[in-house]
Amino acid sequence: MILRELKFAMKSVIVNRLLAVGILTLSACAAQKAPENAMPALHIDAARVSVAGISSGAYMATQAQLAYPEIFHNAALIAGGPFGCAQDKIETALSTCMKGVPAPDATALAQRARERADKGEIGALKNLAGAKVYILHGKQDPVVAENVAQSAADFYGALKKVEPALATLDVVFDGAHDFSHTFPTEAVGSDCGKVEKPFLGKCGFDAAGAIFAALYGAPPRAAAASAGELHRFDQNTFKPGGADAFLADNGYVYVPPNCAQGKPCGVLVALHGCLQNADSVGETFVRDAGFNRWADVYDVAVLYPQTRVNYTPLNPKACWDWFGYSGANYDSRDGVQLRWLTNALAALGVPRR
Repeated sequence: MILRELKFAMKSVIVNRLLAVGILTLSACAAQKAPENAMPALHIDAARVSVAGISSGAYMATQAQLAYPEIFHNAALIAGGPFGCAQDKIETALSTCMKGVPAPDATALAQRARERADKGEIGALKNLAGAKVYILHGKQDPVVAENVAQSAADFYGALKKVEPALATLDVVFDGAHDFSHTFPTEAVGSDCGKVEKPFLGKCGFDAAGAIFAALYGAPPRAAAASAGELHRFDQNTFKPGGADAFLADNGYVYVPPNCAQGKPCGVLVALHGCLQNADSVGETFVRDAGFNRWADVYDVAVLYPQTRVNYTPLNPKACWDWFGYSGANYDSRDGVQLRWLTNALAALGVPRR
């Protein structure tokens, strides 16, 4: 009886130890596994980081490039105007910077950028040397006037006059296509001539392909259906100092197959327009704008940050901050949304400079 009990006790000890080892092993595996909504860490070529945006995203794109030219080497602006256009005033944003009445003064804005760079509020202008800037505007756009988009090109041209090192800054203005205030695609979205959600227009023009070619050169091959993976990640992780950046809880990043396998890859930050965030249009922009299939061709990951609607401060259409709702330093190196963006890129694998 005692022997039987002793054998049973020994068996119990062995079983418990095996269970404990199994639990510890499972716990270790769980600890090593990245959270489902974590930002993937990639092997990023820092020389191939660009930013593109439409409407408020276009203004945010030029803010990102001017604030951090050492990070954002190239930029594409669709239906947007020059850096610093609103000058912290919503009334200027709605008139000069959208309707073009009066037209933005590109020369004065370039001089102001020079002064701000000298103060360290934005990056050193010399770091824009060799950068490529592609500015796209639709002939039928009723929201942002053509002279506003043209002034964006004029602004970069004026920078060359205030910074001698920018002789190699390459600026292209493309206003030859018929489309409204929408992101043009070949065959996805709504009527190309209308301004309506999801603000993707079937225009017979592949804007995503044109952007990649302008920023990264001629494609090595034609684009097919995207074969990579679209990840959702927690945007709250990258709040600068815990400060609210007025962004949605989740953002997206598309990772091409070669990037997922560890090959050096570039990054394109793709900034949606007002009311084009995921809360408003679902995943339409991040899946259907056309960036992902070209990302496979160029080995470039695509980061899709997402804004949110706010009423205090007032941002009812989930626009990017290009007029000051997040604070007076919104378009500087201290801007909360811009600092958030550099944090997110660092997590993705872009070296901090």
